[in-house]
Amino acid sequence: MSVFKLSSKLEFPPPSLAEPNGLLCVGGDLSTERILLAYSSGIFPWYSENEPVLWWSPDPRLILYPEKIKISRSLKKKIKTNTFKVTIDQAFNDVIYACANTRIQNSEETWLTDEMIAAYKRLHKEGFAHSIECWKDDELAGGLYGISLGGCFFGESMFTNISDASKIALVKLADFLKENGFDLIDCQITTDHLTSMGGFEVPRQTFLKQLKNSLEKPTISGQWYF
Repeated sequence: MSVFKLSSKLEFPPPSLAEPNGLLCVGGDLSTERILLAYSSGIFPWYSENEPVLWWSPDPRLILYPEKIKISRSLKKKIKTNTFKVTIDQAFNDVIYACANTRIQNSEETWLTDEMIAAYKRLHKEGFAHSIECWKDDELAGGLYGISLGGCFFGESMFTNISDASKIALVKLADFLKENGFDLIDCQITTDHLTSMGGFEVPRQTFLKQLKNSLEKPTISGQWYF
């Protein structure tokens, strides 16, 4: 198979044509319309500085059902202590910059280029991207952000400055999604952190079928509130 090159036309090739590593196509732009089309098709952008925009649809896909999130005993105890205050959509910009800076500080490559950050900040203003913030003593201790379409939340990135802060943010997100009738969280790429909390791999085709059903639900756009 070969990697497809996108034109200015707003379309993507079928995810089934992706390379074994999940790379499907290259090029295009990060307009709101293209990004939302990508996510609704099971595709997401992921690339580094000085690279063209790369679009991926990995197989298998890591997903997590909000009602089946795993919470360890120690995490349950920490939640009960109310050590952290958790908010939603109160500091989106701070969260996305923290996600990028954490990787940079760890000398890791980040896909959160200036172009990507600008695109997701725009999606937040338009009501499609959301953040969960975890605070301790008025300082941002951890958080996550992602995109919401229909009954699916597409998790993009998370960070933690204090132990368990990002886990608590994920638990609170799952609670919110359960209460509002969401079906699944798309975790995209498999990590030990996410599998320990209930994430599991499914074939791409299974994910796409579940995504199609989830997209039949209305999108809860705009500002979110607990």
